[in-house]
Amino acid sequence: MDGAALELLATGAVLGLAAGFAPGPLMALVLAQALRFGTREGLKVAVAPLITDVPIVIAATALVGLAAGLAAGLLGAISLGGAVFVAWLGVEAIRTTGVEAGRPDEAPRSWARGAAVNALSPHPYLFWITVGAPLLVRAAEESLLAAAAFLAGFYACLVGAKMALAVVAGASGGRLRGGTYRAVMAVLGGLLLVFAVRLAWEGLRLLGIVAG
Repeated sequence: MDGAALELLATGAVLGLAAGFAPGPLMALVLAQALRFGTREGLKVAVAPLITDVPIVIAATALVGLAAGLAAGLLGAISLGGAVFVAWLGVEAIRTTGVEAGRPDEAPRSWARGAAVNALSPHPYLFWITVGAPLLVRAAEESLLAAAAFLAGFYACLVGAKMALAVVAGASGGRLRGGTYRAVMAVLGGLLLVFAVRLAWEGLRLLGIVAG
């Protein structure tokens, strides 16, 4: 694996971990199902992004690829929007104190609930339009291996993080809160802020405001 592919693998891994551990509707459902019905049901919810993200990734990548072909300025504006979104995720991660599971329904129906929650959440759409797709397009320009490495790193860590939370919740039957969790989120938040700066710089470069 070449240097570009390794860098994109690491980039996808960091973004995936940050998204996987970040509090949100899907995490709440993962915890709720694991706490109420056992680890297995939480694991079913955790893999929801592998199902619902496919059309989102395809559509977002096609749109960003078209934008890149039409005007670098448009892609630069998208990158700046992505920088703002990633910075917001970073600040939210740093400020996180813990998460609690919501009140689950009586029947598990974990596959359907996980898919519905992820599909109806704005986060996957925002991430792929502003951050993921531009990175994927640039990775594909390097090589198909680099693009595959980014996707593999992102989804392995995204789904893996949520599966880990399901296992912990299923085993503990309690709240995920404590110094270790806050420390992990603080580190991930800091890394997200670094990525936000990089995205902002790339956006400014594409807009011609700074030299490449």
